[in-house]
Amino acid sequence: MRPSWIKSALGQFALAAIVIGAFLAIWILYVPSARPWLEKAGIADMLGLPPAQAAEADGGGGRGFGGGSAKVVAAEVGTGTLNDRITAIGDGRALRSVSVRAEANGRITDIGFRAGEQVEEGTVIFRLDDQAEAIALDRARLVLADAQEDADRVERLRQAGSATTVAQREAELALRTAELGVRQAEFDLDQRIISAPISGWMGLLEHEVGDRVGAQEELAVISDRSEIQIDFRVPERLLAKLRPGMPIEAEPLALPGEKIAGEIVAIDNMVDRNSRTVRLLAQLHNDGDRLRDGMSLSVTLAFTGDPYPTVDPLAVQWSSEGAFVWVVRDGKAARVPVDIRQRNAGAVLVEGALQPGEMVVIEGVQTLRPGAEVAVQGEAAAMEATAVPARKS
Repeated sequence: MRPSWIKSALGQFALAAIVIGAFLAIWILYVPSARPWLEKAGIADMLGLPPAQAAEADGGGGRGFGGGSAKVVAAEVGTGTLNDRITAIGDGRALRSVSVRAEANGRITDIGFRAGEQVEEGTVIFRLDDQAEAIALDRARLVLADAQEDADRVERLRQAGSATTVAQREAELALRTAELGVRQAEFDLDQRIISAPISGWMGLLEHEVGDRVGAQEELAVISDRSEIQIDFRVPERLLAKLRPGMPIEAEPLALPGEKIAGEIVAIDNMVDRNSRTVRLLAQLHNDGDRLRDGMSLSVTLAFTGDPYPTVDPLAVQWSSEGAFVWVVRDGKAARVPVDIRQRNAGAVLVEGALQPGEMVVIEGVQTLRPGAEVAVQGEAAAMEATAVPARKS
């Protein structure tokens, strides 16, 4: 007579064997990748299972839970373009920026602008004391008038035969020298007036009336920021895809969420050997005068790539061998391996044996096996019956 513990162990072993056998049967029947995995591991022969191809050939192996065609929802394969996007941080600078400097020593007697004010080219923005230069100009004009009288007198004497050629040349030289004296005095007087070399916005005022400034001392900065240029760098691998006029999208770091369209205006003629990057210059309109010289901007460039089939994100399934989709072909399910190239919000770009216009299963994939008969539900069924494979953009 057997001990009670042996009977209990045998009973538990039998119950475990039944549970494992039931689980294995369900796994083999309803998991599409089960039979190929068992065949690869050599377990299918031990269990006496027919090859997967044979199971697909007979009608029973490719059915749904009810034994008939598996009911699924499918979506059409489209086409999309692989987008390569790159983002870089660049420095904004005004279209033109000029540092206004004094050309001579002097005391400021007048300032013709207010800080931050927009001025037009040629506007007088500073005046320096000019009394000495005005006096010098009056003296030069007197000298010129006297030289002109001497030249006229010598000319009359020459015509009368009383003046020598040497005297005439000396009179002409004195006249030319006096004329140059007047021009020099006028130039010195003009240096006391400082005008805006370009149209733009004035910076902060650093000087006041009465301040004495030296030659070449900076008085103000004028910036034309009607357009902003962005200096940034991108990897050299993109050099072949870059061209002037290529659109960019800029987002000022000081204005999160603000997108401003622009374009590339210049590409540097050399690659930096240390960073392996190329320098670009982009330009965009400064509508509303929101941008400033020196601001940081995030620049995005989008490069159009090659076309690929697109599928609904729900259609992509995974196994130990990688990603795949179920395609409805001639009313049966076909498993097609794919490589994912890009994920977007509404579609996934994949590479595989797919044609635009084919139907891929997005719901009901749990009941599918290779070669299983499927019935496409809803509007997708009519699309599958009438659609001719066509390329979608």
